[in-house]
Amino acid sequence: MAEARARLMFLRMSPFKVRLVAETIKGRPAQEALAILEHSPRRASQPLRKLLKSAMANASENHKLDADHLLVKNVIVDEGPKLKRWIPRAMGRATPIRKRTSKITLVLAEEE
Repeated sequence: MAEARARLMFLRMSPFKVRLVAETIKGRPAQEALAILEHSPRRASQPLRKLLKSAMANASENHKLDADHLLVKNVIVDEGPKLKRWIPRAMGRATPIRKRTSKITLVLAEEE
């Protein structure tokens, strides 16, 4: 079975927040997943929508798969590198701020 994939690296958003949206599209047809992401109010839906469109284009252009019969087989959201920052606190102390990033892999497969 042919698969098409697309990756998004170093998205400046927490993996926890991205996973909330990614779980809603896993296992669904690609067109339905696209509609879900277009109507989702969460901020993570926009980069996931762009990634899904990219994976659909990869499927039709590189792997010659039919775009109407694609299924979101898997969405993997991993943690990327953290940007480490500091915020000043009382009495000359500092507290770390960890700005998290995400790495997303989206896999599409043709429906049987």
